[in-house]
Amino acid sequence: MARFYKQAVVAKLAEAPVVPVFYHKDAATACAVLKACYEGGVRAFEFTNRGDFAHEVFAEVVKFAARECPEMAVGVGSVVEPGTASLYMQLGACFVVGPLFNPEVARVCNRRQVPYVPGCGSVSEVGAAQEAGCEVCKVFPGDVLGTKFVKGLMAPMPWSKLMVTGGVEPTEENVKGWLGAGAFCVGMGSKLFPKDRVEAADWQYVTDKCREALSYTR
Repeated sequence: MARFYKQAVVAKLAEAPVVPVFYHKDAATACAVLKACYEGGVRAFEFTNRGDFAHEVFAEVVKFAARECPEMAVGVGSVVEPGTASLYMQLGACFVVGPLFNPEVARVCNRRQVPYVPGCGSVSEVGAAQEAGCEVCKVFPGDVLGTKFVKGLMAPMPWSKLMVTGGVEPTEENVKGWLGAGAFCVGMGSKLFPKDRVEAADWQYVTDKCREALSYTR
C-alpha cells in the first residue's frame, strides 16, 4: 500500500518541485540512485515501468525507501493501462504517471486515493484529466510543446498543476523557464544521472545535480 496519499504527494511536489525519472534493471543501483536523490533534497521519485520484471525491482526500491528515505514518495511511471497501475499500487506506489491519459487508470487510482499524473498534449486532454480527478497533469513531451504551451494553458485555467517532463534540463535557464511559465513541477531523466556517472557509481554527482536543480526552483 502507498505510504503517502494524494494530498501528501502533491504537497511534496510543491515543496521540492523536481521529480527524477529513472529506470534500472538492477535493484541495488536503483536504490543507490534513489538515496542520492533523497540526499539532494528530492521528495518524489518516479521509477519507470520500462523493463522485464520492473515491478520486482520497484518492490525492492519501495522497501528500501521506507527504511532509508522515510520522506520519499516513490511512484511509478510509463503506465498506460489500469492493470499495471493496480499492480504497482499493490507494491506501494504513492503516485502513478503515464505518457498518455487513460480514464480507466484514473478510476483505479482514485479508488485508492493515489494521484494519477497522466501525460497530456493539449488543453482538452488536460481538461478531461482534471474532470477525471487528476490534480496534477503531465505536459509531455515538454520539449516539443514548449513553455508557450504551459503559459497559454495557465491563462484560462490558472488552477492547473502541470508537471513538465521530456527534455527538461537541470540548468537555471531551463528550470526557471518552465516554472516561470506556470509549471507546478518538472520531471527530469537522464540529465540528472548520465549513463557514465551511473556506471561509475558516482552518487555524489547525482546528489549535487538534484540539489543544484532544486536551487533553481526557489
